[in-house]
Amino acid sequence: MTLRDRLAPALAGLSAACFLSLGGAAQAQETPVPAIAASAAFAEAKAYLAKDFERTVADIITLTEIPAPPFQEAERAKAYLAMLSAHGLTETTTDDEGNVMGLRRGSGAPGGPVLVVSAHLDTVFPADTDVTVRREGTRLMAPGVGDDTRSLATLLAYIRAMDAARIVTEKDILFVGTVGEEGPGDLRGVRHLFTQGAYKDRVEAFFSFDGSDPSRVVTGAVGSKRYRTFFRGPGGHSYGAFGLVNPMAAMARATVGLYEIEVPQTPRTTYSASVTGGGVSVNSIPAEVYTEYDMRSESPEALARLEAQLLAVFNEAVAAENSARSVSEGEITVEPLVIGDRPAGGTDPESLLVRSVMAANRLQGFEPKLSASSTDSNIPMSLGIPAITMGAGGTGGRAHALDEWIDVEPVESLRGMTVGLLAILAVAGVN
Repeated sequence: MTLRDRLAPALAGLSAACFLSLGGAAQAQETPVPAIAASAAFAEAKAYLAKDFERTVADIITLTEIPAPPFQEAERAKAYLAMLSAHGLTETTTDDEGNVMGLRRGSGAPGGPVLVVSAHLDTVFPADTDVTVRREGTRLMAPGVGDDTRSLATLLAYIRAMDAARIVTEKDILFVGTVGEEGPGDLRGVRHLFTQGAYKDRVEAFFSFDGSDPSRVVTGAVGSKRYRTFFRGPGGHSYGAFGLVNPMAAMARATVGLYEIEVPQTPRTTYSASVTGGGVSVNSIPAEVYTEYDMRSESPEALARLEAQLLAVFNEAVAAENSARSVSEGEITVEPLVIGDRPAGGTDPESLLVRSVMAANRLQGFEPKLSASSTDSNIPMSLGIPAITMGAGGTGGRAHALDEWIDVEPVESLRGMTVGLLAILAVAGVN
């Protein structure tokens, strides 16, 4: 008996279009989530998630204890690829950027639409950080245990549950562990996946699991632009060369100028001068200094305007310093270097993807909230591909801190995990 046969009583009256479209006609239809949730097949998958839960916890611990700083994810990626292969996925591979992935084939023809289900491999912590997991009751404590290691383990649990319930989806599902989601990684993994990867022209929708709370549904991509800007000049002795132009004065003018820019509250747009350095000694006019600047907005247009204003501020600050002091030994110059570029975008709240996630949350007793953030979903959203980021279930706290923790109490954890599995099946379609 196929899964569609087992679902048939619950699916009665629902249009097949619900299963076949991510937008358009699907916007006018009810989501298939309630029917899937009421089916015997899904009950079997859900029961397996519970039966298998301690294995999920064990996977969280195993992966957490493999350090994965930005640009140093290779060891964790190797371990995760082995796990994907052990779960019977096909086309398991590591791509040129370091992402690892495996395909769970659906019933469609080879080369057809793909649903990507992902979590990120990297953490924010340096390689020498102690990532040994401590367990106290149902609480696991270690740097990176929740962001985003729990999600990696949850993806494996979904594969096992679908296999145990003999669920066949219409679309292929590509399970991916991405690299470079955090800070300096600048979304390099997911960027490669959608611009150069083997599946880039086949992806119809994208799930990113990140954090714990499934009711926080990210449908807006907060774009960001980051600069490390160098201000350079002739330098000299602080006493003997007094009166020469000073790049630090230009840098200070630029930073003050940034903070005089008025930005809109809606769409939310922000900026920050965040890191600074340079110079060689207290009794020297520096020859080079730098500051790192961060700009963010939910609107691509607002972000572009702010970026243009900041670049103008740099030039004005340099010109002002060159006019204020002697340039007999050389002028101040400025070199803004882009160190981060995350595009803004969004997913239509009426898409099947969002409607399914919302419905799955409500069926499990959550009240979902749409939000905007900077996650792996930024890239597909900016390309017009339906994408969301949501939590993998359970609770946690202190992300990006050495005392990060998650709670793996089974009831609440499984309630949250069920949301993601329901939504995945609704978007992938079932046979």
